[in-house]
Amino acid sequence: MELVKCSKDTLLNPLQVVCGIVERRHTLPVLANVLFKKSANTLTLTSTDIEIQIKTQLSVEDGEANDVNTTVNAKKLLDILKSLPEGKDVALNLKDNKVAISSGKSKFNLQTLPANDFPEMAKTGEFTHKITIKQKSLTELLNKAHFAMAVQDIRYYLNGMLMMVQGNELVVVATDGHRLAYAQTSTDQDLGEKKEFILPRKTVLELQRLLKDNDEDVVIELSNNQIRFTFNDIELTSKLVEGKFPDYQKVIPKDYTKAVQINRQVLQQALQRVAILSNEKFKGVRCLVEANTIKVSSTNTDQENALEELDVEYSGEPLDIGFNVHYLLDVLSNQKTENIILNLGNSANQSVLITVTEDDTFKYVVMPMRI
Repeated sequence: MELVKCSKDTLLNPLQVVCGIVERRHTLPVLANVLFKKSANTLTLTSTDIEIQIKTQLSVEDGEANDVNTTVNAKKLLDILKSLPEGKDVALNLKDNKVAISSGKSKFNLQTLPANDFPEMAKTGEFTHKITIKQKSLTELLNKAHFAMAVQDIRYYLNGMLMMVQGNELVVVATDGHRLAYAQTSTDQDLGEKKEFILPRKTVLELQRLLKDNDEDVVIELSNNQIRFTFNDIELTSKLVEGKFPDYQKVIPKDYTKAVQINRQVLQQALQRVAILSNEKFKGVRCLVEANTIKVSSTNTDQENALEELDVEYSGEPLDIGFNVHYLLDVLSNQKTENIILNLGNSANQSVLITVTEDDTFKYVVMPMRI
């Protein structure tokens, strides 16, 4: 039975969409597979890791209009399609529990697993909230905060991103306990009363991979423990993280009076150079802010050191404060603005608030470290 007959890219593009979440090692072998569901002239591709599910479809009007369901190893099929010559047509046929792949004089056979064994994600409740936002806006929002998410933290709710809707505002917050990123955007609709939910880290990363930087819409639908994103013929459904996210409002300083404005790229390049000679384990850099200058320095266990001096406008009391250099470079590399503002407390033990001149809603808080 014919699954699909089309050009290589016609099949390769949707396959790449769904393959991002496929785990190579899993207790359930079928989770390494992609589900093919053919109904009439539409072929639907689905992948899942139990927590997230991605579904997309393509038209197969040139092939046979029959109904076929099966699953096949996602990585092997993807590697085969990538290796085929450009401009070639490809055909997939199901025969004797195997998928036969043919393109020109190239022929492959892959084992299948029954479609009935594939654990498609069931809808666990009604999607009661619906948000429509431009892909470009959602992409920018995620890019401003994703890097502050924790990685494999025992506080599982930190291994994700808080998303909050209220009125016409959509807010995202991420923190790993050492730094916090807050970003906000406005929508054209009234989103109703305040509602908070936590997206898993993997869901955020997949959205960044799949979203386009354009003005086409993303439809976001919420239930009590699931979220669904629909865009570009893609449907991404994810479980939400259970747990209570920290009160980010208490973390963001509101009474700082000292501020230093500096060119973002100048500071970023200086930090990158100084980081070369920082301690390999702690990656600490020292920032001495004094009259009209910032001195950024580092040392390591080999008694090597680096120093960069940057001209700024500053007339306050000197402040000598240490940072993990990666926490600074992360925010600088994910911003597109020309300048950033360092808002300082009165001592080296207080966190630093980084804001930007072009967007007064963005806030990034980084805790100091002992150098």
